Amino acid sequence: PPCQGISGYNRNREFDEPFKCEKNKQIIVFMDIIQFLRPKYVCMENVLDILKFADATLARYALSRLIGMHYQSKLGIMAAGCYGLPQFRMRVFLLGCHPEEKLPPFPLPTHGAIVKNSCPLAFERNLVGWSDSTAVQLETPIVLEDILSDLPKVGNAEDRDEMPYVKAPQTEFQRYIRTFSSEVQGPKSHAAKSKSKKSKPKLYDHRPLALGNDNYLRVLQIPKKKGANFRDLPGVIVGSDNVAKLDPTKERVLLPSGRPLVLDCVLTYEDGRCLRFVSVGFRSTLLFHGYGFLFLI
Repeated sequence: PPCQGISGYNRNREFDEPFKCEKNKQIIVFMDIIQFLRPKYVCMENVLDILKFADATLARYALSRLIGMHYQSKLGIMAAGCYGLPQFRMRVFLLGCHPEEKLPPFPLPTHGAIVKNSCPLAFERNLVGWSDSTAVQLETPIVLEDILSDLPKVGNAEDRDEMPYVKAPQTEFQRYIRTFSSEVQGPKSHAAKSKSKKSKPKLYDHRPLALGNDNYLRVLQIPKKKGANFRDLPGVIVGSDNVAKLDPTKERVLLPSGRPLVLDCVLTYEDGRCLRFVSVGFRSTLLFHGYGFLFLI
């Protein structure tokens, strides 16, 4: 089910009545479909906030529905970084299986991980991991450099759908990504294997969304350091309450177009809306959509 109704990025969550949100009601539909189809196995995935929001109401509902349908059920929390991905990103998984089937175990971690956040204390025992008494040698954590260091630089005007790599793969992950599917899955014939050796891997879809001139100039002002964002722009100060605002002691920085470098709308949020979008030329409706992105409509 969609995560928008429970995600921490949503500032208008229905804490008191979670199922008042239409998106949260989809978990009811999801369970109704299971009840109708009666599949042998069920797997549901969602963000960690499903355990943090409203005393885990949605997670408890889903688990109780499965148990009520006599499914063997269990809930596990896994971090993507523990399985060879370059981000920690914890996710909640709910597994269920028909009483006549065998409930499979969650896969155990293969890699070490750089811990970014923690799960709610009430669900710590649902973390998927090796027991403390088991001696295991995990692979080295994968970081962004392992993934991105072989990618060529691109500019705002880049429009190529494919391009050659400019350097050899630097890591095992990059070598794997460049490998043709016939080599990964096993070549079906000698001809396929020979062809894959002669062909050089191409890089596809390596281009940014083309920004307008003002936004492009704003992006150029963001420092190239980990975690940097609009709070690092000239003229912005962050108080002890972690609220960003304009520095009253400094003159406001303007772009060549005459518009401000730092927009009012990123600093002021009241009554469920970012204010003054219209004053800077944007339409004023925000749509929270997909995997944590905000789109203007």
